[in-house]
Amino acid sequence: MAMHHYLRLSFILLFVITSFISIYFIIKKRRNKKAPKLLSKEKYSLSTFDEMAEISISNDSFFNIWPYVSELKAAKILSNKVKESELIHKVYRNSTKDFEHVLLATEKENHFVEVVIDRNKKKAMGYFFLNL
Repeated sequence: MAMHHYLRLSFILLFVITSFISIYFIIKKRRNKKAPKLLSKEKYSLSTFDEMAEISISNDSFFNIWPYVSELKAAKILSNKVKESELIHKVYRNSTKDFEHVLLATEKENHFVEVVIDRNKKKAMGYFFLNL
């Protein structure tokens, strides 16, 4: 075989090896993707230690939950059948203004997914199923 055949085979082999390495890291990254976190009763109760006051849904000062709602829908915790305009049922904030609780409607009546938000860290702590 001529030298150019060995050179071509080595480039093909290099391409195959880098492709396998790339695919490995893509699969590994997808598996490590964090899913929304279900809060335990203990963690949930830590965020409700103060008096909770309802704030207006039309008030834009509450936390932007839409990226987190997308994660909940992707994880099939929230149904895609509920319209986004009807999704937020109520929003509560504790007296120290450290936590917000956003009640999201589900398909079942009086069953909600409550998203707990830490306003100090500016991120969602997790979600909790609430049956009234």
